[in-house]
Amino acid sequence: MAASNATLARCLEEIAELLELDGQDRFRVRAYQRAAEAIRAADVDLARLPREELTTVKGLGGSTAERVAEHLDTGRIALLDELRQRIPEGVRALTRVPGVGPATARRLHDELGVGSLDELRAALATGAVRTLPGLGARSEARLRAGLERLEALDAQRLPIATAWSIAQELRAALAAREDVARVACAGSLRRLRETVGDVDVLVATEADPAPIHAAFRALDLVDEVLVAGDRKSSVVTRRGLQADLRVVAPDAWGAALVYFTGSKAHNVRIRERALRRGLTLNEYGLSRRDDGAVVASRAEEEVHAALDLAWIAPTLREDAGEVEAADTAGGRTPTLPRLVRPTDLCGDLHGHSDWSGDGRASLGTMAAAAADRGLAYWAVTDHAAGLPQVGLDAAGFARRREAIAAARETTGLAVLDGVELNILAQGAVDFDADVLAAFDWCVAAIHTGLEHDAATQTDRILAAIANPFVNAIGHPTGRRLGQRPGYEIELGAILEACAETGTALELNASPSRLDLPAELARRAVTAGVWLVISTDAHAPDELANADWGATYAQRAWASPAQVLTCQPLERVRRLVADKRERLG
Repeated sequence: MAASNATLARCLEEIAELLELDGQDRFRVRAYQRAAEAIRAADVDLARLPREELTTVKGLGGSTAERVAEHLDTGRIALLDELRQRIPEGVRALTRVPGVGPATARRLHDELGVGSLDELRAALATGAVRTLPGLGARSEARLRAGLERLEALDAQRLPIATAWSIAQELRAALAAREDVARVACAGSLRRLRETVGDVDVLVATEADPAPIHAAFRALDLVDEVLVAGDRKSSVVTRRGLQADLRVVAPDAWGAALVYFTGSKAHNVRIRERALRRGLTLNEYGLSRRDDGAVVASRAEEEVHAALDLAWIAPTLREDAGEVEAADTAGGRTPTLPRLVRPTDLCGDLHGHSDWSGDGRASLGTMAAAAADRGLAYWAVTDHAAGLPQVGLDAAGFARRREAIAAARETTGLAVLDGVELNILAQGAVDFDADVLAAFDWCVAAIHTGLEHDAATQTDRILAAIANPFVNAIGHPTGRRLGQRPGYEIELGAILEACAETGTALELNASPSRLDLPAELARRAVTAGVWLVISTDAHAPDELANADWGATYAQRAWASPAQVLTCQPLERVRRLVADKRERLG
């Protein structure tokens, strides 16, 4: 079977990573990164394109197209194999430590023989690191702090976006088989947890399951087979993600999904509920304990109904009150919320263009892409001058307004004149009131000083919230999944200030952020504070991150009525005007 776009993109991303570790020219590294981004954004299956047409995909050059063609024809890329041989795995591991770049990783490996995180700990403990020229006591302290931060990330779990890509490739490979009737991924991936430790893959078939298990274990993505059974197969993929396959009959599909989707605590509560009704639940069905007769199994809704429950969305199955809220026993009316869905979103209030130094598409292109997604409004919030070499000064934003007017004219979209402000050391932002008053929408976020304690970060955010022109706090904890934990904040004080001033909190939909975290976002929803699901898109394909954001917001029990970007533009403008009038 030809490689999927996801597989091709992942290979080129790995080449870029290894080229950087090998000290190659940064333009060559960036070419492979851009090619990977282009493949992920492509609306055509590259395997179906004639090889000579690969360069028609925007972002694929001659060299990168050759690598793609090589993989499509042979299943491998010689350059990738060569780089894997040349770059020690230990060097790649070291770059996972915050603050350790490729050059430092190579020096630690080549000059001290450090090839793993454990060996780095040992080198720090013995003082060997500080013996390297240019790496003194301060560098040693930074490395030690970086290791501590990495450990806090729980290195055994992958960010949801990485795990999702791998899982979808596994799913697609199985779905292509004629003997597979249905296939789905369950577990924490289906619940959209921020990080994933392993993936549960479920298949329904009327056929012999043995060939399906064998094909799963033989997939190119698989690095190691842990379990090779008739009822369960377990493998480790190339990215270290464990995947478990279970095959059931179509009649058991609903029971299997219920059994393998919920958290451990949720499943305990469900099974206890079954026992109180004289029933038992496993992956094959909900059955009577006395005679083993199956009561429900084909659909999740049937299983839930047999337990006197309304259907519980997978994203809620964490034992956080969802079972009680779904209770229909004795004619009770369930109190589950009507959860927000991607189709409920009608606007996006955080996006970038190439007017920002980190934007990757023109303002007109971004606006057209937003219009194509059916949005009613889109805010272009390029960075302000507090981010050197990236942000715009007041004069730059004034010039940008011509491009905004042109985009409004050509797309018919309501393009809001916005800015992403930097929350500076004492909570001030980049511009004074006279400049801020010209913007339609202002999102403020912390980009520097991430190391400060909770009290300091909270004071900075509270000062920004008190600004009449700040409408939302962007990516409020600053976390990047798999890279750095968020800084601590005192959410209670922030929620109180947001509720008082009419300031929203962003749920940044980038799958590398998903910030606010769900547990904090649920507190915001309970406090009556607006959530803003925004993509923070820097390129057109990233506008699709709205789907991530809306689905993740379900984990916060958010309904459309509590999400500002589900409201019409008039409601957004009223929120902006009300705050300026009240605090201005």
